[in-house]
Amino acid sequence: MDNNEKIVAYVILVVEVGKEYNVLDELKKLNGVTEARVVYGEYDIIVRMEVDSIKMLEKLVMNIRRIKGVLRSVTLISA
Repeated sequence: MDNNEKIVAYVILVVEVGKEYNVLDELKKLNGVTEARVVYGEYDIIVRMEVDSIKMLEKLVMNIRRIKGVLRSVTLISA
């Protein structure tokens, strides 16, 4: 990976019923989140992130998991 290349990752979330837009608003405030959308189906929200390092990714994912209403997350790191 090029030293200037960002790490792109996606997090898919399951959240409490009725909390989707509250969680979405909090996600959009986080540094590193480039896009967040409510989706329908097995998961409730998908988040796109760009960060400079795995350590920054870990911190961002932990911050996402701490948002009130988030029940479960799956992180996918883009190749």
